[in-house]
Amino acid sequence: MTDHASDPVVVAPPVSAPRDVQLHPIGRRLMHWVNAVAIIIMIGSGWRIYDSYPALPLDFGFPPVITLGGDISKSEALNNEDGLANALLWHFAAMWVLVLNFLAYLIAGIVSGHFRHDFLPVRPKAFFHDFLAALRGRLDHRLGHYNAVQKAFYWGAIFAILVTILSGLSIWKPVQLQELTWLFGGYEFARVVHFFGMAAIVAFLVVHVALTILVPRTLVAMVLGRASSRPHRSEPSREEDRA
Repeated sequence: MTDHASDPVVVAPPVSAPRDVQLHPIGRRLMHWVNAVAIIIMIGSGWRIYDSYPALPLDFGFPPVITLGGDISKSEALNNEDGLANALLWHFAAMWVLVLNFLAYLIAGIVSGHFRHDFLPVRPKAFFHDFLAALRGRLDHRLGHYNAVQKAFYWGAIFAILVTILSGLSIWKPVQLQELTWLFGGYEFARVVHFFGMAAIVAFLVVHVALTILVPRTLVAMVLGRASSRPHRSEPSREEDRA
């Protein structure tokens, strides 16, 4: 007869609670911040250009303090203009940085599988479900996981940047790129498209920054390359739900 009382008791090691982890390779981080700086410069200089040559038939302008083009009084005294020349210099300088960096971002996103893994699929049913949940303040955000609303917003931002770049090129060289200018409905309408493309980018930036404030660990991941959430209980599997 075997004495079970003398058998050693095996204690299973404690299982650590899972964490959500977000990783960003250094190339993606560099392109993100270069894009951010170039876009901010283009927005600020673009607002000064708009004030000098409005694209919309509205009595509307941007406060000079939030535009980029130098001190207006100095520009008027030295060049007899309101900083348009400086704004154009900033705009064109940032334009080439944005074009080259954005092209590199698209290529890297496709080749590395970043777009396929993180931004796809985007199903209409999932989008409306998550969108309604966000409106009610009940949309959970897991670090390293993109919900349907985030996926749609990122695709929208990529499309807005692409349209803004192409419409900007058609404004810059309307004769040499006349086919592109024609595609946007002519020079004047291309300026309107360019303006609303900028407005869409600004709207995305506002939402993007707001979400970063709500989930600051996403900023840590984009700066340092890695961030993890607090331990949480794993969700039960479908088999456990059926039990």
